[in-house]
Amino acid sequence: MAKSSTSSGKKWLLVVLLMVLVSSATAAGVYLLMDTGSQAQAAENAEPEPVTAPDPIFVKIDPFTVNISGDDYGNRFLYIGLTLQVADEKTRDLLINHMPQVRSRMLMLFADQSVEDLTSPDGKTRLSAQVMSLFDAPLTEPQPELAISDVLFTDFIVQ
Repeated sequence: MAKSSTSSGKKWLLVVLLMVLVSSATAAGVYLLMDTGSQAQAAENAEPEPVTAPDPIFVKIDPFTVNISGDDYGNRFLYIGLTLQVADEKTRDLLINHMPQVRSRMLMLFADQSVEDLTSPDGKTRLSAQVMSLFDAPLTEPQPELAISDVLFTDFIVQ
């Protein structure tokens, strides 16, 4: 009989040990599921990083004073200052290095304007497009593509 009580005690010990093992595994599984869920929820609740726009790059061109063809009052003057907005440093450097050519082209363009064209908003828009088209002809050979995105008038006086 002593033999049966020892084997019965070992069975109970084995059953208790299995129950502890199963409950530990279950608790670990629940913990991992809950932790993964909270991480996913934290990721959803986290604010997205703000998108920052790159700093604009501007090339300032010194103002011009040119004679333009006038109306009934004879010749008139145009005082115009502008800045070019460019997309990259390569374009900025190329424009600065070739500034005498850039200014010469602009001077020729501005001197060819009339008072009637310059005093209307549409005329200023057309002038901006004409300034952009000045860079269709290369400044140097070979020339990388220029990335000029806008012409900004900083001074504009017709007298």
